[in-house]
Amino acid sequence: QVQLVESGGGLVQAGGSLRLSCAASGTRSGLVITDWYRQAPGNQREWVAAILPGSRTNYADSVKGRFTISRDYAERTLHLQMNSLKPEDTAVYYCKGRRGEFEFWGQGTQVTVSS
Repeated sequence: QVQLVESGGGLVQAGGSLRLSCAASGTRSGLVITDWYRQAPGNQREWVAAILPGSRTNYADSVKGRFTISRDYAERTLHLQMNSLKPEDTAVYYCKGRRGEFEFWGQGTQVTVSS
């Protein structure tokens, strides 16, 4: 059994920064945590960023240049550094991991950006 737990969300003013983390508990062997998604009220969940093999990264256009995804291999922890936050970044942020064909999601952490 695997559980992913996001942390680091909160309330911040526009232009501020937050750092999200996603940690795994349970059976972590073979688990790779790779993506951040977000879901704003009334919207579908959207992909935000991914870390790829070789530590290459990829970002949604809406966050490119402002967000940075990183991974701590030893701790199997995924991070998302969010700078220059905008009110439209307000959402619940989720991390996603996989082991083989199985996907795992965290419960999400709320990020609220005030104008």
